[in-house]
Amino acid sequence: MRKLLLSLFILTITVNISKAQYNWDLGVHAGASNYLGEMGGKADTRKDFIMDIKLSKTQFTGGVFARYKFTPLISAKLGLNYVRIEGADNTSTNPGRAGRNLSFQNNIYELDLQAQVFFYEIPDLGRTYRYRNDFKMYAFAGVAGYYHNPKTMYQGSWVKLQPLQTEGVQYKKIGVSIPLGIGLLFTLEKRHRIGWEFNWRTTFTDYLDDVSTVYADPANLSSQLAIDLANRRDEVNGSIYAAAENYTPGSKRGDPSHNDSYMTTSIYYSYVLRGKSSFYKSKYGSVFKRSKYKKRKIRAKF
Repeated sequence: MRKLLLSLFILTITVNISKAQYNWDLGVHAGASNYLGEMGGKADTRKDFIMDIKLSKTQFTGGVFARYKFTPLISAKLGLNYVRIEGADNTSTNPGRAGRNLSFQNNIYELDLQAQVFFYEIPDLGRTYRYRNDFKMYAFAGVAGYYHNPKTMYQGSWVKLQPLQTEGVQYKKIGVSIPLGIGLLFTLEKRHRIGWEFNWRTTFTDYLDDVSTVYADPANLSSQLAIDLANRRDEVNGSIYAAAENYTPGSKRGDPSHNDSYMTTSIYYSYVLRGKSSFYKSKYGSVFKRSKYKKRKIRAKF
């Protein structure tokens, strides 16, 4: 799946780049990632948006992208991204979560397409009247396809959770998400762009962390390993945890009323291809017209 996403990205860019009319920029980005799901939080029960995120579980994201400007206000961006997320109940002070004692790590490979709308611009930073540097802010929305495969650390090794069906559910490794966010960028010397972007993805699955519904009956699980990882209550001790009967088959293990989501915040660099856009020429081209390449006519003095 990772090779397929990479191939689709390269093919799309290769086919379209030959048609570029000074509107493309290609770039890379890197930053931090986190997620909102069943793991994390403090003493309270689940909260929405960023209130339930555990900052200590912040991970890494990176990727490459290509952006095409249709008009001065609208651009489209195609990106290939890597996002790592993780969570652990032992970081929570909520007794029910701490006693559940589950943990996961998930490497997500994502191909996303965004529509970007620029709502604020300073076209000539520093008022140099040369229009070589600018500043823009934008909002975006889009659609993304991703591949994920959650795993957990058990007896010193990483174990893939999806094949084990720890809740008796065969969820998919491929999914669709809706990215939403904001960003800003500086263009320097017409060719170099440095920017920042915040991207929140809403998904249609509750299994990025392998937790969603209730504890399964061990008799219905496929292996002893699945039984061991479905209920890890016996690996912890302490009076602060919820009563043992809260972790029996049929008891609440997750919250199926809310799907998982993940977020990234990134710094990026991109290079603008072939210089000025057609918009730039139509708006500012007359400012920079020069006659030094024109052959001057010399009148005879007699």
